[in-house]
Amino acid sequence: MLTQELRDLGAVGVEAGRGGVHFHGDLATLYRANLWLRTAIRVLRPILEVPVTSPDELYDAVRSVDWSKYMTPDHTLAVDCNVRDSQITHSKYAALRTKDAICDQFVERIGRRPSVNVEEPMVGLNLHIYRDQAVLSLESSGQSLHKRGYRPILTRAPLNEALGAALILFTSWKGDTPLVDPMCGSGTIPIEATWIVTRRPPGLTRRRFGFQGWMDFDVELWTALRDQARREMLKQLPAPIVGYDQRGDAISFSTGNARAAGVGHLVKFERRDLRDFRLPCDTPGTLLCNPPYGERIGEEKDLRSLYRLLGEVVRERCAGWSVHVFTGNPNLAREIGLPFAEQTPLFNGKISCRLLKLDLS
Repeated sequence: MLTQELRDLGAVGVEAGRGGVHFHGDLATLYRANLWLRTAIRVLRPILEVPVTSPDELYDAVRSVDWSKYMTPDHTLAVDCNVRDSQITHSKYAALRTKDAICDQFVERIGRRPSVNVEEPMVGLNLHIYRDQAVLSLESSGQSLHKRGYRPILTRAPLNEALGAALILFTSWKGDTPLVDPMCGSGTIPIEATWIVTRRPPGLTRRRFGFQGWMDFDVELWTALRDQARREMLKQLPAPIVGYDQRGDAISFSTGNARAAGVGHLVKFERRDLRDFRLPCDTPGTLLCNPPYGERIGEEKDLRSLYRLLGEVVRERCAGWSVHVFTGNPNLAREIGLPFAEQTPLFNGKISCRLLKLDLS
C-alpha cells in the first residue's frame, strides 16, 4: 500500500523491502512524502551504508562522513538506534558512539560541538544495524507520522492512524459510496476515511517535521506545496461517512477528535448498540470495523457473542455491501459464521491480524 502511495506522489525507483519501501526523488518528493503519506511511520534519508562488526568500526565509519554538510555546532542532534542479529548488540551504546563520532569531528575541526536534544533535535538521525550492516539516515519526519494531532486523549487500545488508513485503502473504497464503522471507538477509521476522500494530507497541520531543522530546508518550496494541498481539498463528502459505538464516552472522543481533525462538520458519529445497527442510506457501500479481539480489551470467551451478533447483523442488513472486519483472533473470526472472500495479513503492533472481507453471497 505504501509502494502505491509513493508512486502516486511521483517517486521513482520505488521498491518494497523488509519493513519499508525504498524510493528516489528530489527535495519536493521528500516534502510531499511527509505531507501526504498515510501508511508510513517515518521517512528516512540514508547518508551512510557500511558493514560494521564493532562499536569502534561504527565510530570510524561515522566519523568519515563530512558532517559539515548536514549540521553546524549550533545545531542540536539526537540518534535513535535499533540493532538486530548483529555483533553490535547494544543499541544505546551504538547510538552513543555515533553521537561521539559526530561531536569529536566538530571539536577537532572547529573547537565546538553540537548539543544533544533527545526531545526535539534540529537534526535527528536514525541508525539501523541488521546483520552487521549499518544504515545511518537523516530523520526527515521527526515525530512518527501516525501521530496526526487530532487524538489527544487515547481510548483503550486505540487503532493506529496509519494502520487505520491502510485498512481503508485495502478495502478499495473510493469515497463515492457510503462508509460506516459500527464499532468506531475513538473514530480513527471514519476520520481517516474523511481525510482520504476530501484529499486532506495527514501532515497538513503538523506543527513540525524533522527536515525543517536541516541546513537545506527550502521554506518557500515547503510553503508552496502545503498551500497547493489546501487549495485542492474538497469541502463536501460525495457520500456519508458514519461511526457508531455503544459507549457514550467513545462517541464523545470521536466527535472531539473529528473536530480537532477539521472534519467535525462532515463525518457523523452516533451512539448506537450493534443490535440496533442501521445503514446510513439506501446506497450500498463499505462497512469496516475493528472489533476487540481479546488481546487487550475483554477476554475471548466474553467476545464470542459480539462476533456472532456482528455476523447476524451484516447477514440480515448489509446485502450488497462490501463488509470488512479487522481482527487478531481467528477463533473469534469464525464466530461470525460467514465465509471469507479475502484475507489480508497485517500486524497491529506485534499482534498478527487479518483484514477479512466477508462473503455475503
